[in-house]
Formats: sequence, C-alpha cells, structure tokens
Amino acid sequence: MTMEYHNPVLLKDSVDGLNIKPDGIYVDVTFGGGGHSKEILSRLGPDGKLFAFDQDEDALENTIKDDRFVLINENFRFIKRFLRFYNIKNVDGILADLGVSSHQFDVAERGFSTRFDAELDMRMSQKNDLNAYRVVNEYDEANLKRVFLDYGELKNAPAIARVILEARELQPIKNTEQLKTVLSRFLPAHKSHKILAQMYQAIRIEVNQEMDVLKEFLIQSLEILNSGGRLSVISYHSLEDRLAKRFMKNGMFEGEPERDFFGNFSVPFKTVGKLIVPDANEIRVNNRARSAKLRIAEKI
Repeated sequence: MTMEYHNPVLLKDSVDGLNIKPDGIYVDVTFGGGGHSKEILSRLGPDGKLFAFDQDEDALENTIKDDRFVLINENFRFIKRFLRFYNIKNVDGILADLGVSSHQFDVAERGFSTRFDAELDMRMSQKNDLNAYRVVNEYDEANLKRVFLDYGELKNAPAIARVILEARELQPIKNTEQLKTVLSRFLPAHKSHKILAQMYQAIRIEVNQEMDVLKEFLIQSLEILNSGGRLSVISYHSLEDRLAKRFMKNGMFEGEPERDFFGNFSVPFKTVGKLIVPDANEIRVNNRARSAKLRIAEKI
C-alpha cells in the first residue's frame, strides 16, 4: 500500500540545484513520498547511486524498486554513520526538504495538525521516547518558556508556560483539544490559526530536536560532500532558513569565519544563485509550498 503524499515542493529547482552527474552518488535525506528521489533517479545513469533517509516508518511503504536506490529508515542526523555502513565516504550532492510531510499532517492520530483532535504525540519517529505529552505535562516552567520563545517565536511565552503549569496541576493535558482550550486566551479570533500553528511548531521542534538535527546534518554534509558537490536545502520557517543561510555563507552558525593571510574570509561553500521561492502557480496547486525557501551551495 502506498501512503498518500502531496506533491514535492520546488521539485525541479531543488534537483536542478544538485547539478547531477549521471554516475554520481546522491542523498535525499527527507524521502517522504519519494517525489524528489524519483526525480533524482530519472537523471542518473546506470552507474549512479541514490541513498535516501526517512525516520518515519510510514515512508517505507513508498520505497522505490531500483537497483540504484537504497532507503535507510533512520534520522538524517546520522547520515555519515549510515553511509559508512554502505562504504560511502563522499557524495556528489545532498537534498533536504525540511519540515513535516503532508502525510504526517494529514494522519490525525500523529497529532501534528491543528485541524484534528488527537493525543499529544508529534513524533516524526515512533521510536522516540520524547513526545508532545511529555513536553506539555513534564517540562518545568523555564523549559516551557524556552520552547515557546525560541521555537515558536512567541513574545508571551512566559505567560503561556504559566497557564500550562496551572492547568496541568488540575489534570493532565492529554490531547490537542484540551491544549487548545488551555491556551484559548492567547488565541484572538482574527489570528488564532497562525498563533496556534506557532505553538504546535514550537512543541514539534522540541519533540524532534529539529534544530539540533539540522545543525548536525549541515556539519556532516560539509564533511561528506566532494569538492564541487552541491547541497540543496528547502526550509519552511525562519529558524531553519537562518541556520541553512549562515552555514552556507560562513560554514558556521554563529560569529565570523577566520580570515586568511590576505584578510579574506576562509569559507567552505559558495552559494549558488539566489534564494528561490515557489511561484503563485505552485502555491495554488500545493498550499504547503507557500512558506518554502530553497537555498543551494557548492562545496569549494
């Protein structure tokens, strides 16, 4: 049975950005429905190779029967380790389509979507111990404040944290409807959906350690890319985009890179082209694309 996944975002631009060599080795670290992987395979010759990662067991239903293709059911924070398992030390291109897949949003019981009532879960991998229930019901006030401030970019994070603490003293907050009720005072009618989405995003990022995962992945991508190899990253919110942009520009997440003897910055990547966003037609066909940003870099 093939799981229902929506259209891959920025398909042509992101794969074009890899500048594919027919006999090259490539990695799609966010396999999902397999849309980007199929496009990469269509451009590879018989000696090319594609490895794909997806920690969500549902994605295994979409595996592609092709001798040039290997799907690895693991988090892409372990990209280097699992490629080594296949005796791969260097690759020619890596593609990452970050964020939650449409399938995960559409399966109510996963708890990702603001549209459904579901248990507080939000795990991208069912193997993870940490879930949304534990974040909401077990985190202390300081950590709840950190989650909503850092990952939801919500200015009233301290008040949100206090309200959650008060509510769970009476009874555990078990599902998304209860959480919405607890947080209702922070959801003015005219922008309730936007703020609720930011709250969900904050919890989801914490549950899945998305910022740490992205940093670990970017550092490893630099280590395993061949000189001239390409990195193509699609992000969906400012936190992800900021990390990708800084790393592609400086090879680091904070501060300035070192200068060489002549006073020039020593950087490991050169950016390819400008920021790419979906056109109106793609957004009309695929609403998930509306916040997507694509950045491409080449290892020097």
